[in-house]
Amino acid sequence: MYTSPFVVLAVAATSVHAHTIFQRLWVNGVDQGFVKGIRYPTYNGPVTDVTSNDIICNGGVNPLHTPLPTDIINIAAGSSVSAEWHHGLNVNGGLDPSDSSDPIDPSHKGPIMAYLAKVDSALTTTVTGLKWFKIFEDGLHSDGTWAVDTMISNKGLVHFKIPACIAPGNYLLRVELVALHGASSYPGAQFY
Repeated sequence: MYTSPFVVLAVAATSVHAHTIFQRLWVNGVDQGFVKGIRYPTYNGPVTDVTSNDIICNGGVNPLHTPLPTDIINIAAGSSVSAEWHHGLNVNGGLDPSDSSDPIDPSHKGPIMAYLAKVDSALTTTVTGLKWFKIFEDGLHSDGTWAVDTMISNKGLVHFKIPACIAPGNYLLRVELVALHGASSYPGAQFY
């Protein structure tokens, strides 16, 4: 089966505060660079209002760093990708040995998902109204650990594949971590 490359502009779904920021994308084991192609927040607090458009790609309490990136990451359908998360922006990559909450505080248990949305241009600034579809989900494991525990064990990396059936074109990628430690009442879930 022929797999044409498609274009992805990586989009962080939310951010941090003893929390975490998605800041690197790896494609087939190759680091694409610090915040290259990633829309990332300037503030490290979570989005908690699920009715807000900020849940899509930050904003509001988590303003995006501007100017928005103009880097486009080309990824072939079927490729292995890894999203790298850290407690704070870490230009050098890897864990910060002085930060016991890197990549995230271990109390922030919850699932991690990845979504794509087809767009006319990967540089679009309009993110409302997009049709997002899930390509990856990791949640509660049979041994009682969560996706976040796996991410911590992997030093901030979350590994998944771009489905081989994805048609060529431009897409936005949204990687989302949901911390459930305060989710017993609304608005308790924290979206990163």
